[in-house]
Amino acid sequence: MKKENSPACQRGISIVEVLIVVALIAVLALAFFPNIRNTMETRDFENTARDIQTTIQRARMEAVKTKLNHRVKFVNGTSGWEFSIEKEDSPGNWSLLTGFVKKIIPSRFNVTVNFPDETIIFSPLGFIQNYSSAQNSVTIQNPKLDSEDQPDRRTITVFAGGSTRYTSSESG
Repeated sequence: MKKENSPACQRGISIVEVLIVVALIAVLALAFFPNIRNTMETRDFENTARDIQTTIQRARMEAVKTKLNHRVKFVNGTSGWEFSIEKEDSPGNWSLLTGFVKKIIPSRFNVTVNFPDETIIFSPLGFIQNYSSAQNSVTIQNPKLDSEDQPDRRTITVFAGGSTRYTSSESG
């Protein structure tokens, strides 16, 4: 018969083993934390740029669907750049699209809005009414990604027919 104190009967984990496992997890977390943080920053940056592109595409779709002029208006406010979709209720009278909440571009990004009067106006046919080949894009730049030598610039270009192009690049 075995005694209860014999090595074969003892079970469990010692405090030293637990400390070793915790130390290994801490070392791995420290090693991978910059990558995780960088991935989150890149994802947030990418989502912001895609949100702008989606809003532009939605304004075009709404203009065609309702047969009313719609616009995406960018405003540089106190908390940074914000943008919204507005519809033209009567000539020169614009109102925020029902159900659309104004969106804000985080102030940590540098924003360049290059549209006439910071506005894109879509006709009921989906064409841009105020198109200018010299002013047809919005660019956001992330200084944090620039300092890490990663693609830090996203540009959404809008063409006369209402289509968009999304590009990712590094600052020169």
